[in-house]
Amino acid sequence: MAKVVCVLYDDPIDGYPTGYARESLPVIERYADGQTLPTPKAIDFVPGSLLGCVSGELGLRNYLESNGHTFVVTSDKDGPESRFEEELADADVVISQPFWPAYLTAERIAKAPKLKLALTAGIGSDHVDLQAAIDRGITVAEVTFCNSISVAEHVVMTALNLVRNYTPSHAWAVNGGWNIADCGARSYDIEGMHVGTVAAGRIGLAVLRRLKPFGMHLHYTDRHRLPREVELELGLIWHETREDMYPACDIVTLNCPLHPETENMINAETLKLFKRGAYLVNTARGKLCDRDAVARALVSGHLAGYGGDVWFPQPAPKDHPWRTAPNNAMTPHISGTSLSAQARYAAGTREILECFFEGRPIRNEYLIAQGGALAGVGAHSYSKGNATGGSEEAVKFKKAN
Repeated sequence: MAKVVCVLYDDPIDGYPTGYARESLPVIERYADGQTLPTPKAIDFVPGSLLGCVSGELGLRNYLESNGHTFVVTSDKDGPESRFEEELADADVVISQPFWPAYLTAERIAKAPKLKLALTAGIGSDHVDLQAAIDRGITVAEVTFCNSISVAEHVVMTALNLVRNYTPSHAWAVNGGWNIADCGARSYDIEGMHVGTVAAGRIGLAVLRRLKPFGMHLHYTDRHRLPREVELELGLIWHETREDMYPACDIVTLNCPLHPETENMINAETLKLFKRGAYLVNTARGKLCDRDAVARALVSGHLAGYGGDVWFPQPAPKDHPWRTAPNNAMTPHISGTSLSAQARYAAGTREILECFFEGRPIRNEYLIAQGGALAGVGAHSYSKGNATGGSEEAVKFKKAN
């Protein structure tokens, strides 16, 4: 029997919910590309419930324990004295989320001789040192497409928030003001603007499709060019490089994976290519951006706004400059963990576990690494190497709380 260690975010401060705003979720049978939703043999949760926190347990406890496995759930993940590091020594499976990542560094992998599967409950496995996992023959998997549309919706919301100056305007209303001039002095229409996505995969393409009805000019760059019929359908403008696209755009949205080739791709030099007054939206990974360069661009006004929900490390230290930078629309990492998305990534996590324990193949679209190499969607989207360096800074947040 196996030991499964699951790292999830903390419960709500007022305790686990006893009820929810809505009684049910819309039924979705397939994703936009035709891929079916997760198909586990069964689930032990009610869709629409809070599954991503410690008490939610991804709805896995009954399934795992009834099959004789040991199941450990914790939110204590950072530092050598954390519960995660303590339990890792004899773990066969580690489950983590991008929103509250348990950083599986090379050092931690070396301390886990029994580890066979690193499973991301969500999408994005950059919190795993992929090179170390490949070298050890550890399978890395994630629930591809489970929350891509959730993230795409957050991108559109954030872009509108920034351009229309929504967050500061809302603050005036909450604080009893009626400061229309203050609100309007930074508010524009999004219609007619040029928006470009770095990467046009599941999320990036979904963003473009949702922004087209706003009357925008749509740009993209990607290592894999889209089919000609898609470009014609949406009126897309293709750019061979990121650097070629930046000067053309009023809004740039980042929708690519984090790996060594994309780490800090937005930096002091590349920001010089942006229009003065451009907006940057990042719901991909915080480490795509040079933290301090973005903060300086907001202070100088070169960027008119920065928004999204990803940071590095996660959770971000309380003194992270994006928390207080001017004209930011940042949230904790929430775009992909709506209650709707949680039902899908919890079911997908169970599907992957069922395949793993029963010796059946894991879906190709869920695989990131297997058998000592990048595999499945990982071979399409990632590069070998490590992007976990610096994650130990998350201990600062732990000590401050």
